[in-house]
Amino acid sequence: MVEADRVHRWTVRDAVAHEVGQFEELPKPWLMITRIRRARRAHPELGALDGHNTSQVEDRAEAPGERLVEEFARVAPKGARSLARVPVPVRRRLRMSMIFPEAKALPEDSMEYLHSVLLARDTWMHRVDISDATGAEPVLDAHDHEIMGQVLLDLALGWTGPCCLLDLSGPAGGRYRLGGGPPVVTLRADAVAFARHLSGRPPLGELVSEGDAEAAAVLTAARVVF
Repeated sequence: MVEADRVHRWTVRDAVAHEVGQFEELPKPWLMITRIRRARRAHPELGALDGHNTSQVEDRAEAPGERLVEEFARVAPKGARSLARVPVPVRRRLRMSMIFPEAKALPEDSMEYLHSVLLARDTWMHRVDISDATGAEPVLDAHDHEIMGQVLLDLALGWTGPCCLLDLSGPAGGRYRLGGGPPVVTLRADAVAFARHLSGRPPLGELVSEGDAEAAAVLTAARVVF
């Protein structure tokens, strides 16, 4: 979970260092607490989440890119397995906002939401960030379609606007409806471009709306936490 405006100032190696730190902490939660405490001293102007993420990046400021790639390949599977070993009832009871107050804005303030949704979504979006920065074309498949479905589910659960139709192209795309009744606006875009837009990142790719202008404005103003 990262605030998009801070991501804009990250380099590719910063994003990879953040992800290494993210998965490294899953079997070693005390590292997370250590980084939060360090950030409070070093970056008092930042909130808990941004300070923590900044500490992740700073911890590997001197690591060469090749080592970061090797570390990610090593710690990511271990981190995912360690979180999966925590019983689901326990993950549902644990509140993320006890550590990060920003988690109160999430659709669900639980460790289970981190496990089942945010961990994959955050990693996926940073993969998009790195692809954008390097010009490498991401290879998309059913996994990307599943991530997009989770993103749009969160959008739909919080949606209070008029009925909209989303016509999203590409392997991660599909047709989705927000709200009840007949759609008053249709938005057409590449699925990854729309996900990037929902995260608050600068637009890359065209979003085309047809129909009611006010409804289109409400839709384009919508955001989803990544």
